[in-house]
Amino acid sequence: MSTPLQTWHRVIAEKNSALLDEIVAADAVFHSPVVFTPQEGKAITVKYLAAANKVLNNGSFRYVGEWTAPNSAVLGFTAEVEGVTIDGADFVRWNDDGKICEFKVMIRPLKAINIVMQKMGEELARKPT
Repeated sequence: MSTPLQTWHRVIAEKNSALLDEIVAADAVFHSPVVFTPQEGKAITVKYLAAANKVLNNGSFRYVGEWTAPNSAVLGFTAEVEGVTIDGADFVRWNDDGKICEFKVMIRPLKAINIVMQKMGEELARKPT
């Protein structure tokens, strides 16, 4: 059986957002680097993570560091979107059932936040196919 972190890495490696349904808890909370309020619930958390998988996971995305604890991890990453280098970290926490219950993203510098905000807004506004 895969751990939540192993499955998350599969989501990224395979660009397979369908796997998110397996590993995100019903009461999950997503903390965006640009939205002030936490996004609560599985549906919105999956929506944000799937959109980020499309926007950031464009061939340039890679994890550059990983720090783990029993039910959490911090994953340092880098990516490039439209010529802008993004430096960030995913803070992931999962419950005892192995489901992601909290996902927080931090990004720097400001230029990176601006391009991610623009591209994520466009992706989130798209109608599902």
